Amino acid sequence: MSFKRICSILAYGGAHSPLARGEGGGRGYFGRGLKQAIFGLGHGWIESIHNGRYSHIELFRSENGGYLYDDSGGDRSAEKEDYRRMGIVGSGTQVTIVIENSYVNISHYRTVVQTVANNIYLRDVLSRRNVELLNIQRGKETERRGPVRYREPAAITLLGPDQSGNFVYQRESYPFTLTLKRAQDEELILKGDERTNGLLVLSDSAVLDCQLFEYESQVGTEYLFGTVRCQALTDKLGQGMAIISDEREGLNTKNAFVRAFSEAVSRMIAPYVLAEQEKLKHLQRATTSGRTSHMIEHLLQRMSRAAIQDLGIVLPPMPEMETDAFEQTELPAALRFTTPFYYRKVNYLFHVALLVDHNQFPDNEFLSLDYHLSDSMRIEPAPTTVPIEKYSGLQRLEWSIVGDVVGDHGEISARIGNYSAWCEIVIAEEASGRRHGYSAHDAKRKKPRDHGADMFVGYEFRRLDNALERAVYSPEERKIIINTSAPTVQLYVDGRGYFRDAARLLLAELFMDVISDELARRAVEKSTRKRNAKAYRAVKQDIIHRYGSEIHLSFLNA
Repeated sequence: MSFKRICSILAYGGAHSPLARGEGGGRGYFGRGLKQAIFGLGHGWIESIHNGRYSHIELFRSENGGYLYDDSGGDRSAEKEDYRRMGIVGSGTQVTIVIENSYVNISHYRTVVQTVANNIYLRDVLSRRNVELLNIQRGKETERRGPVRYREPAAITLLGPDQSGNFVYQRESYPFTLTLKRAQDEELILKGDERTNGLLVLSDSAVLDCQLFEYESQVGTEYLFGTVRCQALTDKLGQGMAIISDEREGLNTKNAFVRAFSEAVSRMIAPYVLAEQEKLKHLQRATTSGRTSHMIEHLLQRMSRAAIQDLGIVLPPMPEMETDAFEQTELPAALRFTTPFYYRKVNYLFHVALLVDHNQFPDNEFLSLDYHLSDSMRIEPAPTTVPIEKYSGLQRLEWSIVGDVVGDHGEISARIGNYSAWCEIVIAEEASGRRHGYSAHDAKRKKPRDHGADMFVGYEFRRLDNALERAVYSPEERKIIINTSAPTVQLYVDGRGYFRDAARLLLAELFMDVISDELARRAVEKSTRKRNAKAYRAVKQDIIHRYGSEIHLSFLNA
């Protein structure tokens, strides 16, 4: 670049630009990335050789934080040392940035290469220029990557390439070209400077934006990408029209010229977006994010425990777990503590015992143990995972526990597959030192509320024939089925089959409705008020009041 060209780039939008002098009404845009990079990271300089003339301009901040640059009084004749130092044979430009901002995180070299290759504002430049990135340590080159290119996802072409279009502004027609593609078997990045979804807006050699216009962030656009080229955008920008937004983050949608352009592009891509949305109406399956899925699993375990502990609803094991073991005279259970409550004396060594019936579980299962004990309570041993294949028949696991502080309490939870058990421990000043267990007589008198098979073993997004049912409980699978054919659910399932995290409150509503319905139905059925609609409604309302806030908060805090 010539000295004059560099100065014009650095001055554009600045205090001494035509814009600042009132000679133009446009926003400063070109050169913003260069200045932001240098001033944001620290300081630096630009060196350029053009037609045998050498330019050197330094950029730095003043003591009060102002942006300054020193042009060294102008350009001069290029010398042999300039060509050698810059590694340039003819003409070229080199930008040096000194990173001195303590908040800057310097990524690994390969991450930098990937970030540069994927940056939306650099893609067109990278396709036209031979850009290489060097990793230099202690003055020596250790790695070189190049030419750096953006790798477009494998896709099918829906429109184009370079399909002609036009829009009318103030009775004058302006042309543009559009290429629209749909990615195949590859997830696209939906936001940010490394976005791979959306239409890259090109005008002359400038990238102005990356978006989907009227269909931005809408369901059905998750796999669409491409380019739209319109020379008129930079032409109008040069005439002072506010094509770029005040925040300098893409096109200015408040501008009438930009709106006319946006509407025309949206009309061209509309049939393809609608076709993608139609596919979603027949979606057979959907998934949630890992974080939401983990939260739901914890919620279902919590409500399964509430069914047993709070409502006394004890289910038989799943069909594949049913064995003759349940005919034993002792309390029938695949997994249980010898007593659900240990009330023990301070500074007294006592034992907690867990009974595991290996015959009721597959060999590949694991016993998972979770300890919630006060700091003053000491326990030995304290395994967290134990393979079931280590046992045969009915086995007994024991822990030795001592509590040093009166009033301290704790809990031990055990789980194998969909079966769980738990016990509570309280340390007291005066308490019995002996262990208490269930007798066969106790088992007949009262059903236990400290162990049992999960009532809610999981959930699934699945297409059901009845579109009116948003979610149902499947007793055979003990799963909550969320109906992907229900219009309300379809609104929040994107084109990739993901249920949007932003719609967690809908999930909370669905889970609350299904869980309360099933718990109320079973609670009434085991009472003396079977098939009593009024009793069912009262119990369901009570369950919603009891657990509703907890369920909604768990979804909000996920």
